[in-house]
Amino acid sequence: MIHCFVPFISEEQAAPTVNNLKASPLVSKITLLATDGEAKPCLGCDMLHVDSLTSSATVRAMAANTGDAAYVLLYNKTNTLEPGYYALNRFVEIAKDSGAAMLYADHYTVVEGKRTNSPVIDYQEGSLRDDFDFGSVLFYNAADFVKAAGEMKADYSAAGLYDLRLHLSRIAPIVHINEYLYSDVTVDNRASGKKIFDYVDPKNRGVQIEMEKACTEHLKAIGAYLEPVFEPIEFNRGEFPVEASVIIPVRNRVRTIRDAIRSVLSQKTDFDFNLIIIDNHSTDGTTEAIDEFASDSRVIHIVPERADLGIGGCWNVGAMDPRAGKFCVQLDSDDVYADENTLAKMVKAFYDNNAGMVVGTYMLTDINMQPIPPGVIDHKEWTPENGRNNALRINGLGAPRAFYTPMLRDIMVPNTSYGEDYALGLMFSRKHQIGRVYDVVYYCRRWEDNSDAALDINKTNANNLYKDRIRTWEVSARKKLNAKK
Repeated sequence: MIHCFVPFISEEQAAPTVNNLKASPLVSKITLLATDGEAKPCLGCDMLHVDSLTSSATVRAMAANTGDAAYVLLYNKTNTLEPGYYALNRFVEIAKDSGAAMLYADHYTVVEGKRTNSPVIDYQEGSLRDDFDFGSVLFYNAADFVKAAGEMKADYSAAGLYDLRLHLSRIAPIVHINEYLYSDVTVDNRASGKKIFDYVDPKNRGVQIEMEKACTEHLKAIGAYLEPVFEPIEFNRGEFPVEASVIIPVRNRVRTIRDAIRSVLSQKTDFDFNLIIIDNHSTDGTTEAIDEFASDSRVIHIVPERADLGIGGCWNVGAMDPRAGKFCVQLDSDDVYADENTLAKMVKAFYDNNAGMVVGTYMLTDINMQPIPPGVIDHKEWTPENGRNNALRINGLGAPRAFYTPMLRDIMVPNTSYGEDYALGLMFSRKHQIGRVYDVVYYCRRWEDNSDAALDINKTNANNLYKDRIRTWEVSARKKLNAKK
């Protein structure tokens, strides 16, 4: 019933996985996927020579070689796969019951003999990230696999599996089995705070372009694509005491808040600005550190009455304050502006781009503001032509972020401490241009107290699930917007 495809480097590497799969009577055939053109068939398996495991050509080659199997299993790592007890029977049973085009499951990760849980999250319409974690076992309905592969028009070297998944999602459900059905060995032990920047590593730019094309075609197919036509903004709504306000929500950042404040007060502009700090009931001396700047009339120190505010709720307090400027510009409490021209450049970009929101470019640094890899994060995927569509695929927006205050007050910020800025970016870009500043105007400092420095798997999954939900809501909104045209 099941045709298995297994990556091949050497007979020694592939043998344990092949033997484990052969132990199941449900496995009708195993084909080894070799990128080495000189590799010879072995282990009683067929061999398919491919250019990579992720290309469109490989997907089509697998589809052409499924034979009469009812299901296709792709193992996408070169480690040892150990299926759980009757796990393949379970995949088949749920495939039949759910009518899924593709299934994936929770699993165990084994590192140096130690087994840990590796749960994954549910797939939904907004699960458009090309780095969505399905685990290493992808289980397909063979007929749907062949159909989707036949509908794939592009020839990608890196986005083939991603393109396949998007096509499959338009045919039948993609189903998460929240049962631990196999064991695998991790190949990436880096902390989450380092992993989250992989997708913007400059060396991956070519890969990102492919992924963008695949995602854009999918959005067109489901009616969620937006043409590069934007509603104009007059910038004449209301009266404001200053042109711009820098907003800093903060809780317990005594070590860094002074640097952040100084970087704002050092700004050189030809317009008036202020700094609104929302001190979310700090207990570590942050409040007293802020009070050190009380003699500067530009510093507005607010301790909210409410005790249920996340970062987004603090942003709303600042933006709704009558002292807020025409534009609200973000600064995190452990980051700093790169130089004295940041604020001027950000405000200028609103007028230059007729933008409702502006996104800057930042440099990753350590706590001492020394650059660390991958260095400059410019988010060039935010293009005028396709940025707001590609925003549904990526997992971040860049920094600093700035907003036209009347529009920010209309939308309001989700009262969360993760993803609130991403939600705003999607909502702003639904109708309005996102302005860009490609000069490095912001230092994003990575240190042990960052909120995303070393998250456990459950928190990482919760964050990713929330952003996928944001994307699902946004896809729905864009479909409705297009339906009215």
